[in-house]
Amino acid sequence: MGRRWDDTAGREAVGHLLEGLTPSQVLNFDDPACWTSLDEAVRNLEVYRWDGHDPQISARLRARQETALCHRDGRVREGALAAGPGTPAFWYLLVVRCADWVEPVRVRARRMLAERLQEEPEWTLRALTPLVLRVGRREQGAWARDLFDEALRAAPALALDRLHDTRDTATRRLAARVVLDAGLLDVRELARSAAETPDPVLWRWWSDAALATMAADGPDDEAVDMLLGARAPLVRSAGVTALRRAGRTQEASRYLTDRSSLVRACARWAVSQGGGDPHSRCLALCTDPATVRPPAVAGLAECGRRADAELLRLLMSHPVAAVRAQAVAGLRLLESVPVEDTLLLVDDPSAAVAREAARALLPYARRLPADRLTERLSQPWPTPTRRAAFRLLRACGGLTQLRAAVALLSDADPALRRNAESAVQLRAWMAEVPPGDTEVDRLLRQCTHLFSDYVMGVLRARAGLGR
Repeated sequence: MGRRWDDTAGREAVGHLLEGLTPSQVLNFDDPACWTSLDEAVRNLEVYRWDGHDPQISARLRARQETALCHRDGRVREGALAAGPGTPAFWYLLVVRCADWVEPVRVRARRMLAERLQEEPEWTLRALTPLVLRVGRREQGAWARDLFDEALRAAPALALDRLHDTRDTATRRLAARVVLDAGLLDVRELARSAAETPDPVLWRWWSDAALATMAADGPDDEAVDMLLGARAPLVRSAGVTALRRAGRTQEASRYLTDRSSLVRACARWAVSQGGGDPHSRCLALCTDPATVRPPAVAGLAECGRRADAELLRLLMSHPVAAVRAQAVAGLRLLESVPVEDTLLLVDDPSAAVAREAARALLPYARRLPADRLTERLSQPWPTPTRRAAFRLLRACGGLTQLRAAVALLSDADPALRRNAESAVQLRAWMAEVPPGDTEVDRLLRQCTHLFSDYVMGVLRARAGLGR
């Protein structure tokens, strides 16, 4: 992985250039952030003198074309542009100057970039598009962005190449828009692109285009299979949706147990459109404890029938932790949480089960036995149990919340310590603590490191305690 071009990297690059190194030795021509970091570093050098006092610094910056193009003085920048290209870096910094805040510099740079685009369109589009799109976010950056957008639309074959030969996300998305608008890909290529792209934005674009093409030209089984085999849930959901138009709705029942809730929802729709009953199929998948899978349990709860709560209660004791977790989550979704049985799962050895149990019990936190939960804050209990217990005690508010938070200020788990500190510092407990209470006094004395002396004095006064 290349270096991250931030302020420090920009300063180092300026120093190396002033020492006489060439741009190819110092700069990353493939990373658009390199050029904006360099521009900012040169502009700030004379102001902040981060490299020590150098009375000749302005002259040294003017002597190198790369740094002169980024100089604070607009006349120096314009003069460097007028000198023409001295190194390949010139064209990249020319793009930055197209968004310059000084109008004469900006006008000259734009004229030169337009001429370069006419003379060498393919190289210019390949090399400079990522930087043009980055600079296009600036106030004066829309001109170059629109120019390159128009030029790329005039060369759709080049846009198709850019889909596969660039690592820049913005460039790939621009190329995808051009390719989609030009209709260069058939339905199978669209489905393959949707299944293979790592970009979440392009998941939607490619899969929507594939569905629209099949709606217009008729279904294509190979394209549907590509969508169904994708790793991205959004793309798989498009494949499940396409099953109905392809006359394959009987296959949708296989996706009722998909790991994604979005895909499961599309599968239920497809099954019902084919005349089936998604609820009965989900129910059948959950009746045998030996074969039940966690997504099937989630799918049953998503069907939204409270009559299924009894089956979910039975699955709370299933030997597979993921099934137990989904059973608790399903009961919460159906608003049928058995409080006593769920409270037992706070002690579950699975972190996922303990977490789901705490989440399901939150609406009932004030009805739970606080002493039992407080006991589970001690070190012998596993971290997931301590986290679940604290989450519920924190929801109780008042003295119960403060007592639990203070008990965890020295916990071995860093995340739990931070949560405890946050609970004390947010002071939600103050609204319900009894004024002048001696236990509050004792607990606050253990929290002095979390507040300044002044804030602690105010807290004690509001709690009815002496400063």
